[in-house]
Amino acid sequence: MRNVSNPRLSRRAALAAVCALTLGTFALRARADETSTRPAPVAWSSLSPDDQKLLAAHADKWDSIAPEQQQRLLRGARRWAAMTPEQQARARERFDRWKQLSPEEKELARKRWKRFRELSPEQQARIRENYHRFRKLTPEQRQKLRERWRNATPEQRQRMLERRRQKLHNN
Repeated sequence: MRNVSNPRLSRRAALAAVCALTLGTFALRARADETSTRPAPVAWSSLSPDDQKLLAAHADKWDSIAPEQQQRLLRGARRWAAMTPEQQARARERFDRWKQLSPEEKELARKRWKRFRELSPEQQARIRENYHRFRKLTPEQRQKLRERWRNATPEQRQRMLERRRQKLHNN
């Protein structure tokens, strides 16, 4: 005697199989896309002598560094090589200041940088503009402004910011 299977069960099984195959295909494509966007490792011997000189501190461990980190280091070395001596001196000063920061201060700086990067390009430009305007003030003017801000209540600070925004919009 032949066992006749339930047609509904067959359709469900077929549908489940199709879904599984489809999901499997998407997963394989995602994994392929993920691996294709990863940078390839960079062989130390493929670096130019100038790059090797700048990255000499990493020579002994270069092959064990993740390809993404190799790429970042290489970009940094090339940026450094393209800088003028004055730019390099400023970069050294900034790095020395960074090394002097406590772990908490470094974490705060990272969070602020992340928040800044999440702003729109217009907001970033406005912040840069205000920073440059602040840097043009004399040290006495900057100190006076800092004290005024420090001594202000939250409501006063809000009004100061609103006045500043109005002034920017009117110009």
